[in-house]
Amino acid sequence: MMPDRGKVLIAAPTHPVLIDGLSSIGYQCVLHEDISQDMAYMLIGDCTGVITSTRLQLDKALLDSAKQLRWVGRMGSGMEVVDVEYAAIKGVTCFSSPEGNCNAVGEHALGMLLALIRRITWSQNEINKGIWRREENRGIEIEGKTIGIVGYGHAGSSFAKKLLGFDARILAYDKYKPEGIPSNIINTNLDQIFSEADIVSFHVPFGPDTLHYFNADFIERMRKPFILINTSRGTVVDTAALYRGLQQKKVLGACLDVFEQEPLAAMDADLRDIVADLSASPNVVITPHIAGYTHEALYKMSKVLFEKISTQL
Repeated sequence: MMPDRGKVLIAAPTHPVLIDGLSSIGYQCVLHEDISQDMAYMLIGDCTGVITSTRLQLDKALLDSAKQLRWVGRMGSGMEVVDVEYAAIKGVTCFSSPEGNCNAVGEHALGMLLALIRRITWSQNEINKGIWRREENRGIEIEGKTIGIVGYGHAGSSFAKKLLGFDARILAYDKYKPEGIPSNIINTNLDQIFSEADIVSFHVPFGPDTLHYFNADFIERMRKPFILINTSRGTVVDTAALYRGLQQKKVLGACLDVFEQEPLAAMDADLRDIVADLSASPNVVITPHIAGYTHEALYKMSKVLFEKISTQL
């Protein structure tokens, strides 16, 4: 007879491989993909597990209301939505699934970079308006450029792997993984990135030490004008500082998938005005936090979570 492992609150879009898998080993899955924080308090009390993405904040208050909670599964990489330290105190195991969407993030970062430097997005917009400009849309190539990757985890290494096919020179800095960078990537420090990089791409988690990691001081320390890519967390980039850097031509261009406040409707007036100006610039490519948001990633993240939950609990 199948054991009754308890109820699981599914508070995020998932692939059936996760729900079917959890059901097959004795969990009762309750789907509330559009759940609100207030609703979670009413539903989480008798749950053994929770699957979430960014919709819920599993803070102390919500964790305290989950009297039977034993585990949390995060669709994606960032664990800032969970008070992991407090969860550990309460005996709640936390799982994430960065292995599942890192390829999507790497591909997206590359796609944004190509769209920017080959002026694909901008020239497409001009064509839509009946404008045909060749010389004005002459692009530059990735080949031979020096690209600094800040954060060499799942997403950073995925991006680096793709860049190698373009014959780019890659510098990687990761203070948490100083020995885990392969020999065909230059394992370095920020000083070398400041000195040599033509392009800087961030792949770091949310945290106090990454808040406005990219700021006015970072821009000033860059020896030459450069391109910024951010597909990690919006709070990593001081958008106002980036805006000034672009105006001063210290920053040549930017690829931005994330912002300090999201979505557009949640931005304060100042940030909304900056984003409007950035989106109207030929030197900026913006997407709505979709770097890791592919159909394949949904399946892979779901599969990774099921494998971790079924084998480690």
